[in-house]
Amino acid sequence: MKTIVVSVGGSMIVPDKVDYNFLVSLRKAVEAIVKKSKIVICTGGGSTAREYISILRKAGADNHSQDIAGIDATRLNARLVASFLSAGKKIKANQEIPKSLNEIKALLGANDCVVCGGLGPGKTSDGTTAEIAGFLGADTIYNMTNVKGLYTKDPRKHRDAKFIPLISHEGFRDMMVKVKEKPGQHFVLDSEAERITREKNMEVVILQGAQNLQKAVEGKKFEGTIVE
Repeated sequence: MKTIVVSVGGSMIVPDKVDYNFLVSLRKAVEAIVKKSKIVICTGGGSTAREYISILRKAGADNHSQDIAGIDATRLNARLVASFLSAGKKIKANQEIPKSLNEIKALLGANDCVVCGGLGPGKTSDGTTAEIAGFLGADTIYNMTNVKGLYTKDPRKHRDAKFIPLISHEGFRDMMVKVKEKPGQHFVLDSEAERITREKNMEVVILQGAQNLQKAVEGKKFEGTIVE
């Protein structure tokens, strides 16, 4: 059975507080997807991670300490999402949150859906998702974020930002080199995910909303960006 690998940005789960309506829509989409495929969801840290990281940065903690706090926040969100999906009674999701690629693969054998957070320091949820996809042999990663896809500029700050529906890996890499990354903050896809997907020639689908995710997975018309 095919395995779908999805990065769910923490900004979708916990923009300021937990978004119950988003979790309901995600559960409906996953219920439809698992009828034909297995699914792995890697969750970001959202506002919880940003707040922890901000406090540690203010205190003068090093990047490693900030990373660890952020990873713990992603795993807390993973536990929330896994339990929420299971509560609908139509999805068998993991109850223990995996901390390695091998644990994810093992849990897929007994579950429809495996939800995880970060697996180690130095990667965002996007980088981890790309690593998981490569390990499982997936040819596409789906990246759910809080904007509809890739833009020439941040559309939340620049009214003249233009939407990019399709871009090559090389074109996306040229955009990425201009982005300065730090714990708790990154572009729509992080540099590690960009590198892995480019080197393995994996398609990247960047989109917003659970219904859009379901449409993309089912091969229907959806709103978002494809990196190929």
